[in-house]
Amino acid sequence: MAQVYRTDLLEDALKEVCDKLEGIQGAVIVSIEGFVVAAYTPGEEDMDEEGPTSSPQVAAMAATLIALGERTLARLAQGEMLRLLIEGNDGGMLVVPANRRASVAAMVSKEAKMGLVMYALQQSSKKISDILEGGIPGE
Repeated sequence: MAQVYRTDLLEDALKEVCDKLEGIQGAVIVSIEGFVVAAYTPGEEDMDEEGPTSSPQVAAMAATLIALGERTLARLAQGEMLRLLIEGNDGGMLVVPANRRASVAAMVSKEAKMGLVMYALQQSSKKISDILEGGIPGE
């Protein structure tokens, strides 16, 4: 039986969501400390390592935004964060918690259909949570 590594499963889950929808420029699973757990960037061999969608940069920004969002919601007594969306003229970033220790962040272009991206990322976050907790999808 072939050895299945958790990082491979996580990268496959990210690849699946990125390849399923147009407009996703990359996705990363980030720990609450801001570390990259897994990442996938479509066409990553053509990407500049220090570009705006580089995984460490996205992870650090996502972790900061998550912490601020959670503190804001707690202070306003609005419950737990379901998702965080930052939109600009040329695109944005969507962050969805996977579990208490990690979140999934996706960089999206302005052409992306945001409702579909939100739904797909929410579904992927459930699968990613199962993998992070030690489960293997499909078992």
